[in-house]
Amino acid sequence: MTPPLSRRTLLRATTLAAAASGLSMAPAGAAGAAEPAGRTRPFGLGDVALGRGLFADKRALMLDHARGYDVNRLLQVFRANAGLPTGGAVAPGGWEGLDGEANGNLRGHYTGHFLTMLAQAKASTGEEVFAEKLRTMIDALTEVRAALRREPTVLGTDGRFGSAAEQVRGSCRYVDLPSGVLGDGTAITLSAWVKPTHDANWARVLDFGDGTGRYLYLAVRNAAGVPRFAVTVSGAGGEQGIDGTAPLPLGEWSHLAVTIGGGTGTLYVNGTAVARNTGLTLTPAALGTLSDHWLGRSHYAADPVFAGAFEEFNIWSRALGAGEVAELQDRRAADASAGPGDLVSYRFEETSGSRFADSSGHGRDATLRRTWGGPSHPGFLAAYPETQFILLESMTSSDYTRVWAPYYTAHKILRGLLDAHLATGDERALDLASGMGDWMYARLSRLPADTLQRMWGLFSSGEYGGIVEAICDLHERTGKAEHLALARLFDLDRLIDACAAGTDVLDGLHANQHIPIFTGLVRLYDATGEQRYLTAAKNFWRMVVPHRMYGIGGTSTGEFWKARDVIAGTIGATNAETCCAYNMLKLSRSLFFHEQDPAYMDYYERALYNQVLGSKQDRPDAEKPLVTYFIGLTPGHVRDYTPKQGTTCCEGTGMESATKYQDSVYFAATDSGSDVSALYVNLYSPSTLTWAERGLTVTQTTAYPREQGSTLTIGGSGSADFALRMRVPGWATAGFRVTVNGRAVGGTPTPGSYFTIARTWRPGDTVRVGIPFRLRVEKALDDPSLQALFYGPVNLVARNSATDHLELGLYRNAALSGDLLPSLTPVAGAPLHYTLDGIEFAPFFEGTENPTHAYIRRSEPRVVFGGLDSGVANPARSDATTLLDEIWAGAPFRRKGALVARVRDVVAAWVAQGLLGQAEGATVVRTAEKASYQA
Repeated sequence: MTPPLSRRTLLRATTLAAAASGLSMAPAGAAGAAEPAGRTRPFGLGDVALGRGLFADKRALMLDHARGYDVNRLLQVFRANAGLPTGGAVAPGGWEGLDGEANGNLRGHYTGHFLTMLAQAKASTGEEVFAEKLRTMIDALTEVRAALRREPTVLGTDGRFGSAAEQVRGSCRYVDLPSGVLGDGTAITLSAWVKPTHDANWARVLDFGDGTGRYLYLAVRNAAGVPRFAVTVSGAGGEQGIDGTAPLPLGEWSHLAVTIGGGTGTLYVNGTAVARNTGLTLTPAALGTLSDHWLGRSHYAADPVFAGAFEEFNIWSRALGAGEVAELQDRRAADASAGPGDLVSYRFEETSGSRFADSSGHGRDATLRRTWGGPSHPGFLAAYPETQFILLESMTSSDYTRVWAPYYTAHKILRGLLDAHLATGDERALDLASGMGDWMYARLSRLPADTLQRMWGLFSSGEYGGIVEAICDLHERTGKAEHLALARLFDLDRLIDACAAGTDVLDGLHANQHIPIFTGLVRLYDATGEQRYLTAAKNFWRMVVPHRMYGIGGTSTGEFWKARDVIAGTIGATNAETCCAYNMLKLSRSLFFHEQDPAYMDYYERALYNQVLGSKQDRPDAEKPLVTYFIGLTPGHVRDYTPKQGTTCCEGTGMESATKYQDSVYFAATDSGSDVSALYVNLYSPSTLTWAERGLTVTQTTAYPREQGSTLTIGGSGSADFALRMRVPGWATAGFRVTVNGRAVGGTPTPGSYFTIARTWRPGDTVRVGIPFRLRVEKALDDPSLQALFYGPVNLVARNSATDHLELGLYRNAALSGDLLPSLTPVAGAPLHYTLDGIEFAPFFEGTENPTHAYIRRSEPRVVFGGLDSGVANPARSDATTLLDEIWAGAPFRRKGALVARVRDVVAAWVAQGLLGQAEGATVVRTAEKASYQA
């Protein structure tokens, strides 16, 4: 391997500028073909202001969500994990809550996304409300890390008689009692005041035992939801138990007591005997000396930790009478005739520290502990215990119900902290991020290489998202060698080496688990100079585009990739996971900084203007961001903007996407050894660039894509020499016309390139770009008859509830230019809306709940020209190419005569090959001659 190279001086400025958009991309390397060598870099979000239009409207909906959402709800799971007061906040639920998918094993990820959204919103708008929310979150996370670093501290709450000890759900805390609390007699009474706050079965009030062989427990709820006491010396099968008759109410204090004596066990609830077992022969004496005596924790690892509050726990070395138990309902044990427990007695009156005093006179103080002990490193920060990270290291197969992508979640938090630092300048955010990097390095650097390769190769459990990119950005800010070394510990060698060699191994891989790996590799190339990283990323991109890409720019089916070039064969209800589009945009952008291949920005436009915009519903909501998870491409699919249980990965990336729409509109280029030499205009979007280095502004005025072009106006106080490079979209086959101050600019713009104007620019200079749209089709690679309709950059979808592909023809009124639009009828007052055979077509980017068809089944049964039907069936070759396909493949035609000549030539060839009768051929030619055509 090439030894690490220092590029910090080169990269620092670009890192900080780019990070505001959720990316810390530092360009380097050789430029693409026909472009001068040098560097290309982005502008910060604050440098590019969105103007009124499609993007601003979509963003406004997300900004309202960001302003209104209570971040204390997101912080609840972090505070709970650290054993801090949660202030009554209710966690968001879904993937960000304990009751979500896979037991909430991904909680914390959404908070990271939210941090990034807020940071981007602050950078874009300058609104203080977003900075205030960021500070609230940084305050809380700083407090959380500090709490995790120390021993757990009691949380006081109101009790039945005074104060009580609260056990917040998610804190994974229990009370550890010393040995001797059970005694060794044949009679006993256990008594506790409890206030359960969650209805999970098998949460323990107490569990005294040696593992799962010998134990005695009292559970708040058994499988039937009622209290249960049990004792055994031979495991679960040998339990002697007593079951209650009704569930304990949640959020209310209840008194539980169990007496054992004379072979009888009695369970009391609120002073009333609710159940007896007269054959209960096992006693504390039979159990012998036990190793563990826990309140709130079970010896069965799968059982939940008790959530709620404890007050007044007592153990007596005799069986209290019914009257004595009843008396405990109105007063503390110390004030009742029974007196405090003679074996142990805890009042739980403490309001600080981690110890609970024993008032039995034996000095058997109890200790508050975490079930998982505590962090392995002071930099640890998460919304759950370190357990998932530990378990991952020994896993040989994936099981997301046990371990669900802990380093993926760590990435989201780390990324959010880095973005918060950039947006606010709060050094605490960077300190938290640096601590996470230190902790991960301490954890991973000690593992053998084989273990790391196995971990990162596990589906889901080993997923780590864009953590390499984030760690490289962290290294740029801290300069710690350990952080760069950490980034390289995530190398998944078999994937990197295969892609670097150009070997397509994507079939069967989880798409979104792997896309962000390659953005990280680009950053590793920046930091180390190791060529295989960049080569792998470039080759990977070309394995996805176009070979696994749907028309809207999305990729994956059911979250996975299938075989190369299989598009029609994968269409279903779970296509195009939204996260995949988000990450493909990041990768495309990153690669462009190294290789100015216009294909990257063509793809960027496709995915941004279609899937990404269309994934956001066009209505406000204070509770949810309203972003799709999957976008089904099956006929009649209705988009689901409230997917799964909520707070999913796609809703997280959707929040980010909607607050950085302007991040790639403009890039600056610098030739080697010179100042900024060029401005790339990658996207046509209403916006104003403040180019501080040049002391000028560039204002782009357009309604694109509802307008077929854009106007750029130079502002500022002085002149500047630079080259203006405007992207000529690959689909722009109808022309690309440019004027400067009303005068046409010479040259021949080529679709799929950049058109360059180099001159001295002065305030008031105006550039007008005209980009005529045409209606065209894009054919599925594995089924040419399945086609997506595009008008310019816009995917037009049919709005129809049919669940079979719509069969439609488009050649009937095709223009001489080859434009298929004349076959459609515009809808008055609705830009980019058309009808065909009574079916409405609308832009994919409209976030509605209409049933849509992103693909149609192309059907041209008869030869028709200019609306004139020849009556002749449209024949086809064995490869499904039809006569009309071959004729119109010659478009554009300068005039009608050229089209008719093409018809004659093609017809003659088909007649000669026996594919068309001579008389039918003559009819086809006559029809072409009679028909009228639009230009």
